[in-house]
Amino acid sequence: MRVTFSGEVWYWRGPAPWFFVTVPDEVGRDIKELSGHVSYGWGMIPATVTLGGSTWQTSLFPKDGRYVVPLKTQMRRRENVEEGQTVRLDLVVSGR
Repeated sequence: MRVTFSGEVWYWRGPAPWFFVTVPDEVGRDIKELSGHVSYGWGMIPATVTLGGSTWQTSLFPKDGRYVVPLKTQMRRRENVEEGQTVRLDLVVSGR
């Protein structure tokens, strides 16, 4: 499954702070339908993400009934992305 969407970058200030983009609901519903085939546990969904000219492997996290995409610090800095900015992500959900 391959999708492209835009979302706002937000910062989670928990014990392990991180930047994320929330997957839009309509895309999340499609991912949830695939989750039984691709999740490797705890609802984590393996994916390849492209932001600008940077591509990396990660996993989508389930949060509050939705999915969030973690933005690696190295990639976020390379693409000059800050909290509150709207970014366009290309997301490829892959199998186990």
